[in-house]
Amino acid sequence: MPRNVNKEVIKQADAADCPLPLTRLNTAECRSETLAENQKREVKTIPAPADFPGMRSVVTFYLCYLPCMCLGVACVACVSLWCSRWRGGFAWDGSARQFNWHPVLMVTGLLVLYGNGAVLYRIPLTWGQNKLPWKLLHAGVMLLALLFSVLGLCAVFDFHNAAQIPNLYSLHSWIGIATTALFAMQWLGGLVVFLLPCSTMSLRKLLKPFHVWMGASILSLSIVACISGINEKLFFVLKGSVNGSQPYSLLPPEARFGNFLGILIVAFGLAVLGILSNSKWQRPEPNTEGVAYRPLHQEEDE
Repeated sequence: MPRNVNKEVIKQADAADCPLPLTRLNTAECRSETLAENQKREVKTIPAPADFPGMRSVVTFYLCYLPCMCLGVACVACVSLWCSRWRGGFAWDGSARQFNWHPVLMVTGLLVLYGNGAVLYRIPLTWGQNKLPWKLLHAGVMLLALLFSVLGLCAVFDFHNAAQIPNLYSLHSWIGIATTALFAMQWLGGLVVFLLPCSTMSLRKLLKPFHVWMGASILSLSIVACISGINEKLFFVLKGSVNGSQPYSLLPPEARFGNFLGILIVAFGLAVLGILSNSKWQRPEPNTEGVAYRPLHQEEDE
């Protein structure tokens, strides 16, 4: 009698779980389908824990990137204000006003445009896009920065030649010309290796760490060249015997403004280097798990 009762209970339970005829095969299939549906429901109800840290990292990036952009704009505005208010404005006639193009173009090109081009791949907006347009934009911004830098060198060389001043005799000039030369080689190397289709994927992976390291090194040299140039110019023009100006040691308004400009340049450079050194803000690898954004085109990361 107890065995019959147990069989009846099992049949009723099977009938409740599965509306199909009570055969052994149908009962097994029904139980497996019910188990699979329950697992799917559990998977759907479990939130992806990696999305929250990813979104927090994106928000943190923009909280750092927006002040960095503001610092870059402030650097360009302040160097332009310094040359226009205290140094007599701008011209291209071989006079001292032509020299004023040199600091403006070098700060704009070799520092601000270069820094923004360097952090372009760190912007989360680029993570969910095809990489080729952003590579072209990166190359274009860097080319514009290089052209500004070369034009700034032309301005100072023309001024020196017109005023019969020797070229490339100071430490600032050595650092500046070396930085521009490295920048030109870096851009040409990046064009050949990472943009043109003539290079292999293995070569790109091999040279990518060196390309990134060289980019950060050039930015560091740019900071040194800019602040040393500002200090050198202030020493030359604030001697206390030129146009009744006060000596640099007394820290007149122009000297204080020049020092403030140097601090802005250092702050901008450190902000860019900080963004570049944060591994959480690197463009995700194609098969990376646990990131908030993933490339739409699963191309091999270069």
